[in-house]
Amino acid sequence: MSKKTRHTAHSAIPATAPQADALFAIAEGQAGYFTTAQAGGAGYSRQLVAHHAAAGNFKRVSQGVYRVARYPGTPREDLYIAWLRAGPDAVVSHDSALDVYGLSDVMPSEIHLTLPRTSSRRRTGIRMHTTSLDPAEVTSRDGLPITTVARTIVDVIRAGTSAEHVGQAIDEALTRGMVTEEELQAQAAARGGRVAQVISAALAERTGR
Repeated sequence: MSKKTRHTAHSAIPATAPQADALFAIAEGQAGYFTTAQAGGAGYSRQLVAHHAAAGNFKRVSQGVYRVARYPGTPREDLYIAWLRAGPDAVVSHDSALDVYGLSDVMPSEIHLTLPRTSSRRRTGIRMHTTSLDPAEVTSRDGLPITTVARTIVDVIRAGTSAEHVGQAIDEALTRGMVTEEELQAQAAARGGRVAQVISAALAERTGR
């Protein structure tokens, strides 16, 4: 092996060394949470992650999911865990999105995630929906990718949520300025069927007060 070759091999070592700033930057955008795969991308082996967990620097919250200890836990930790384990393309949706937005009294019995897969998969406590989402239909809330309010309303109507609960969500979202009537009317026109009926009825009721 030539001196030049040895030098090249040696200079490549730092690229795989632990990069704390890179890992913390990932975690910071996810309320302090990260996966072992994400840690691996920042140069942290599983053994090193386990070492930091034992030292109290990281907190293991689920299989393959950790939280940087200096970040406090959140009431929605289950959502972060489900989202991270489902993969980067997963988006919080349906009843779970309504709950995050605080637009419904309905307490989700499952965590709802939407993924761009060809077939639905179920895990205990998690409902996987498979459909394509336009980038404009996805936003972020406290580091969680989540369907927009307008898309969320469409999804829960399609899923069979009662018109009463949907009406409450629409009224609250409009009152709080989280969605506009124009956005909802556009969804009604584009979707038709029950979506159009429920949205139109909710807007009409609100206008007639």
